[in-house]
Amino acid sequence: MDLRYTPEELAFRDEVRAFLAENLPDDIRRRLVDGEHGNKEDLVAWSRILNARGWAVPHWPVKYGGTGWDPMRQYIFLEETQKWPAPQPLAFGVNMVGPVIYTFGSEAQKARYLPRIANLDDWWCQGFSEPGAGSDLASLRTRAVRDGDHYIVNGQKTWTTLAQYADWIFCLVRTDTDAKKQEGISFLLIDMKTPGIEVRPIVTIDGGREVNEVFLTDVRVPVENLVGQENKGWDYAKFLLGNERTNIARVGMSKQRIARIRELAALEMSGGRPLIEDERFREKLAAVEIELKALELTQLRVVAADARRGNTGRPDPASSILKIKGSEIQQATTHLLMQVMGPHALPYHDHELEGTNEPPIEPDYAASAAPSYFNYRKVSIYGGSNEIQKNIIAKAVLGF
Repeated sequence: MDLRYTPEELAFRDEVRAFLAENLPDDIRRRLVDGEHGNKEDLVAWSRILNARGWAVPHWPVKYGGTGWDPMRQYIFLEETQKWPAPQPLAFGVNMVGPVIYTFGSEAQKARYLPRIANLDDWWCQGFSEPGAGSDLASLRTRAVRDGDHYIVNGQKTWTTLAQYADWIFCLVRTDTDAKKQEGISFLLIDMKTPGIEVRPIVTIDGGREVNEVFLTDVRVPVENLVGQENKGWDYAKFLLGNERTNIARVGMSKQRIARIRELAALEMSGGRPLIEDERFREKLAAVEIELKALELTQLRVVAADARRGNTGRPDPASSILKIKGSEIQQATTHLLMQVMGPHALPYHDHELEGTNEPPIEPDYAASAAPSYFNYRKVSIYGGSNEIQKNIIAKAVLGF
């Protein structure tokens, strides 16, 4: 299998790089290079720049705003934006609820929501996990009872990422308590301004406020906000979760972080010489780079197979391999960055509170190392924990 880019693909890569150089504001890029959490304003600004070019939702069907790119061009675009780096699209809208709406939603829902998702006029969050219903999501207990032209929703969602910014939440709710647990679930779109919704922040180990609890008390949701058929929400959720694993390897992001590690290791001293010249450190860095190259080639094989197979609407089970190894490499790079910073990483900057946990120690670029390290402990859990991904590989790939 020839995994080299064709001349046309190389020309497309150059086009993407030129667009990034000309259109991504430098202050936005600088914040990402420095390891800061992306903020809402940066993401909205960049999403609208992309949408004006027609690149905000490249993998969507053309009639809903997509580009018509083949899988290889989609991969090149993703890798280049991650390497630059540029803000990544709001996944809850672009990669999750958007595809559910254009695949299963009504024409009215498509017309209302899809253009606003592409332009980030609406900020979406995901209402799936609940206390006691995380990996076993089908055990969810949030109820939706039909009352005329509305559903009355009561329950609680947790680990709801960026709900503090959200205009809308897409929720799995139980609409039939007598059916088997997977068969009594529906998929609702809920306006976050509806009375009865309360968002409470969960402070994470890095001091961040990116996840939340969402409480729903007698929330009235119009029946027209039901996606597809009642009690078929589990099918739509499986479709969505398959899309969530797509591109989760984040090869371009890891490439960018390794380049940053090399840059900073040349500045930090160890034993009277730059850390990058330390043989043991170089061995650790080289080991991660080798793993990343193997992951990149594996992802290219998956992309090439996807291009040959065509759009089946079903995720390749091999995406679970990419998720496992990609998350492990992302965690390994944050560990290496902590080694580069050493004791300088102890005082870290809380960007959301605009403060530090203690007086900073030079250099300034060390402030984001510890928050990134702690925050990236999550990547082996979300999108389906790595343990679950191994079960998928055993059954769907190895046939056990």
